[in-house]
Amino acid sequence: MATPFALTAPVLEGDLVRLEPLELRHTADLATAAEEDRSSYEFTWVPDQTDIDDYIKAQLARADAGRLAPYAQISTRTGRAVGATAYWDPRLRPDRTGLSAIEIGFTWLAASAQGTGINAEAKLLLFDHAFTHWTVDRVDLKTDARNQRSRAAIASVGAGFEGVLRNWSRSWAPGEQGRLRDSAMYSIIAPEWPDRRARLHEGVARHTATR
Repeated sequence: MATPFALTAPVLEGDLVRLEPLELRHTADLATAAEEDRSSYEFTWVPDQTDIDDYIKAQLARADAGRLAPYAQISTRTGRAVGATAYWDPRLRPDRTGLSAIEIGFTWLAASAQGTGINAEAKLLLFDHAFTHWTVDRVDLKTDARNQRSRAAIASVGAGFEGVLRNWSRSWAPGEQGRLRDSAMYSIIAPEWPDRRARLHEGVARHTATR
């Protein structure tokens, strides 16, 4: 009998970023990262330094429930955590032993880590693990439809725009607690991955060459 699928967060390492399973030991670094410059977080809830401990505990509780595999994003240049990301919402194949699809979300980076290639390489590592190790059929990404910065970042890593689903999910924008947002939906499917992987490698290589 095949072993049932279990969502886990193995260490994934690149030249610019190392993705480590999120733990409480990352609290201090993430508190510092989140407070650098919060002006880019308009439509994304990012914990401030007073919320980090509870935020990590909540992510670990979701992981214990099998719905989330959270990561700290570690700059290989400094060795410090500069943000977070996660696999979540796994969808199983009908036989319940393999993964058909996974979403990448709960992603944020310190202001100083944005535009450095860390996001691109983190996505490369996450996509590649999903497609080559889990052999998923698709990887999903979504964001607030108003968040043009996030939409541009998602498109830049090769995900295809699939449309906007109205009143689709919880709004994370400040002052919109309890409201729903329109979500812009993106994905990469398995046949596209070899081409997207090559393009991401090229983009990451440009950052590593100039670091």
